Amino acid sequence: MIPLVDAIPPVRGRRGRPRQRPGTLLGDRAYHSRRGRQLLRERHIKAKIAAPKTPHGSGLGRDRWVVERSLSWLHQYRRLRIRYERRADIHEAFLAIGCSLICLKLLHPKKAF
Repeated sequence: MIPLVDAIPPVRGRRGRPRQRPGTLLGDRAYHSRRGRQLLRERHIKAKIAAPKTPHGSGLGRDRWVVERSLSWLHQYRRLRIRYERRADIHEAFLAIGCSLICLKLLHPKKAF
């Protein structure tokens, strides 16, 4: 988890120095560890990770649903659901085409693409 957080590129947005890290990190029970939480605290990142053996209903599902929905939109394209390409650049090109088609469908819902 920590190498992934460290690999996040700078995010452009407001004026000034671009943000290097997210403000919060969402995760399920599989990502819970004391060491991981400590490393996130050192990076000034608030961890929203459910602790093991706690009742469900932590509220993380509302935020995770957005990601799961977006992935299911991409999986409607067969080339993205099952990765046939060995080369990463070709797969990334198909991913960009899929994202473009999804955005186009959201912007022009009456047209069939």
